[in-house]
Amino acid sequence: MSAEAAPPPQPYRWSLSAFGGGRPDQLGTLCPPQDQSPPGDLVLAGLTAVTAKVLARSDGADLCFLGRSLDSMYDLLTGALEHSPWDGKLLRLPVSCMDDDGWSPAAGRRFREHLASVGLEPYALARRSRPIALVDVVAQGRSYGTLHRHLADWVVESREPWTVIRRKLRYVAVTRRVRSSPNTWRWQQDPDNAWVRTLPAHHVTDVSLDRRVWTHLADDQPKVNESFPHWNWFDEPSTLTPRHHRVARALAEARYFTEAGRSTRVREELIRLMAREPGFAGREPRRIALALRTRATSRTGSGARPRSGTRARYRTGNR
Repeated sequence: MSAEAAPPPQPYRWSLSAFGGGRPDQLGTLCPPQDQSPPGDLVLAGLTAVTAKVLARSDGADLCFLGRSLDSMYDLLTGALEHSPWDGKLLRLPVSCMDDDGWSPAAGRRFREHLASVGLEPYALARRSRPIALVDVVAQGRSYGTLHRHLADWVVESREPWTVIRRKLRYVAVTRRVRSSPNTWRWQQDPDNAWVRTLPAHHVTDVSLDRRVWTHLADDQPKVNESFPHWNWFDEPSTLTPRHHRVARALAEARYFTEAGRSTRVREELIRLMAREPGFAGREPRRIALALRTRATSRTGSGARPRSGTRARYRTGNR
């Protein structure tokens, strides 16, 4: 897809933050009071901790959230970085690509259009100044494997320099926390994920999350958008305003995390936890921390005090 081409149709999602210069949508009666109970301190504390690690370990890259599982991290960050001086991008690639069995040639071409819409076209990748990091929950790494295989084939066909592109690309995997031991199986060890070793060291990194919070985000949480697999990529109804029965509850959680990100307490916690990461010594993570601090001290408008349940007891949260 050329730089001038229109992006492919994707599921509609309301804008809840002014991050990037937009204006938040007014939800009105879409989010009635009975659907606004917060998800709980454990979820917010765990999400805040893992978000800080993603920021510190992505080395200032633009963040691109694959699928829907980490929509809450996207919402939290768009709230936290709203009106901040950080000049990076927070992107969403809401496609489901766990398995490409049965894809038609048209679906393969449409997938490339989706990749190009977030700057993952080989020509654009080779010439971008800032790296880009894919972020998703990972159990076996199948979605990352599908995406990387299609991207690598595209790079070969386009004859763009892989030696340059491989330095611009990152994968951050949010995994379920397990007890570490020499026998612990990790998704990168699967033979189907040998592609990991084609990238520089530390360009594929894991961030662990409490199993209960991981399960809530990956499996149980109501999502604003329904899944968007390849058989819906040409289906116009899939791109219309969501009307499913859990949309009000999903919007309530999305707004809750956006408002939590706006709060001084959460932003200060993000900074504190980022500073504990080894990668925080780098220039880019410090720039993000400064942007969070600047936002925390210079803006006290809507969302400065999060809703009930946002004041998490971080000492009992996940590290």
